[in-house]
Amino acid sequence: MIIKITSDGTSDLTEEIKQKYNFTTIPVPVIIGDEEYKDGVNLTSDNIFEICEKTKSHPRTSAINPSEYKEFFEKIFEEEKCDAIIHFALSSKLSSLCQNAKTASESFDGKVFVIDSQTLSSAIGLQMIYAYELAQQGLEPKQIVEKVEERKNFAQASFVLDTLKYLHKGGRCSRIEMFGANLLKIKPIIALKDGSMDVDSKPRGKFADVVMRYVDYTLEKYNKPDKTKCFITYSTLDDKIVEAIKEKISPIFKEVLITRAGATVATHCGPNTVGILFYTDGE
Repeated sequence: MIIKITSDGTSDLTEEIKQKYNFTTIPVPVIIGDEEYKDGVNLTSDNIFEICEKTKSHPRTSAINPSEYKEFFEKIFEEEKCDAIIHFALSSKLSSLCQNAKTASESFDGKVFVIDSQTLSSAIGLQMIYAYELAQQGLEPKQIVEKVEERKNFAQASFVLDTLKYLHKGGRCSRIEMFGANLLKIKPIIALKDGSMDVDSKPRGKFADVVMRYVDYTLEKYNKPDKTKCFITYSTLDDKIVEAIKEKISPIFKEVLITRAGATVATHCGPNTVGILFYTDGE
């Protein structure tokens, strides 16, 4: 049986990773001013902030509608000649993407399985790779979905932010919280909890120093990681900080994958955002 693994573009995977595992993603629309862009197509975390600065507009995401999902799945079946699709969606508590994908899946007689990842960014990628590995072992789609569902709450996703400005503009934190964070030079750690973003810790200090403390904090908090692989995912960041993180975690994880947060995630988290993402359920 040929099983295809797909996701919306919020999985923040590189083209190299997508090619390695034969993943296909559908880009999420991002609106800036009067213009609509496609995340990963004509909008990236490199140019989104430049466009926002020029237009004096804050970006906002728009959901992929069911008919677009239906066309996406139809194309996958036609081109890949697969027997089933397992699609991973951004947490349903953050967007209607998951529900719209599920609505579209009803047109395919049980051949499209939609998983609410309950997370975002490359933590979705962790689940996708796990599903791919299970498919390679010969498991049926329903068996794969069951195993992914059992494990998905162990896909740790957290990030440290340089500013709360973008979360505030996106309606995910109050002006008082943003003002307090700026005044106290807080660089908040945001973690996914039960599918929603929440402040996990409020370290203070220079961003570069806080980043390394965040890495230590996360590894200590989740001290029984699956050491197979870990993602370092960031929007924009000094290369030296990225290398410092990689150097710190490389002795722990067999594979360290570095990816960029797409424009969808960057829309809410802003520049200078970085996270380490891994399964926390041990070997």
